[in-house]
Amino acid sequence: MAAMNNLMELFQYLDKSNCRKCNEKTCLAFAAAVFQGRKDVSECPKLSPEVIARFSDNDGSGRPATVEENRDEYLADLKRQVAGIDLVEAAARTGGKFDGQRLTLKIMGKDFSVDRDGHLFADIHVNPWVAMPFLGHVLFGEGVSPTGKWVSLRELKEGAERYPLFKKRCEEAMKRVADTYTDLFDDLVHIFSGRQVAEEFASDISVVLDPLPKVPIMICYWKPEENLESTLNVFFDETADRNLDVGGLFSLGSGLAAMLEKLALRHGFPELKPSA
Repeated sequence: MAAMNNLMELFQYLDKSNCRKCNEKTCLAFAAAVFQGRKDVSECPKLSPEVIARFSDNDGSGRPATVEENRDEYLADLKRQVAGIDLVEAAARTGGKFDGQRLTLKIMGKDFSVDRDGHLFADIHVNPWVAMPFLGHVLFGEGVSPTGKWVSLRELKEGAERYPLFKKRCEEAMKRVADTYTDLFDDLVHIFSGRQVAEEFASDISVVLDPLPKVPIMICYWKPEENLESTLNVFFDETADRNLDVGGLFSLGSGLAAMLEKLALRHGFPELKPSA
């Protein structure tokens, strides 16, 4: 992949018609969305395969290289901001605990902490897809309690424009795992301190996970039947965008999908192909 140093490197290949078929208002906005990792370059129907290949991610990370670098800068900035807030108040607001030194939240049933200097501590590997939503939740979450009303990402604030890429990175990636090895997927989604869904949401495999306090995620998978393909949908509580911005929700969903893929590969199912 050609690393993008700025969005104009892609913009020069767009036809400047502002056709909006990518769901962005202008071609320039589309180039910016690709550069920022909010859209995939293939979502422009007018680009040639050669240009798509040139700017497509092929390192397995799900984002262009420059966005990975920006992600590190963004994470560092969040850590600096945490150093300036009241962690006692943040603990009360987010549903965490403060012991005088660190604010600790439960993530997938595991302790994840930050101290007054923005240093992170965890019982699990500190992946950016967990760290950024965690810090965003601590800094900006309103502390609103979930209502139990489940909605798609596209129904949340600013979620509609993110949903096409979310569907690809999260829902379709999870469905590949579930389709390929259903029993393993069932085990995986229940390993992470998952909860049963309400009866009206029950599917062949369904679980509610708590990647952050007050930000539950519901996964529902229906197995294929005669003349019907399988389906998998990911839902958030209707209050999710008040406790975490849509970028953080996207990160949680796509990161969880990537983790499920890696676990499936690690536990004896090599023919599962990682998402492109």
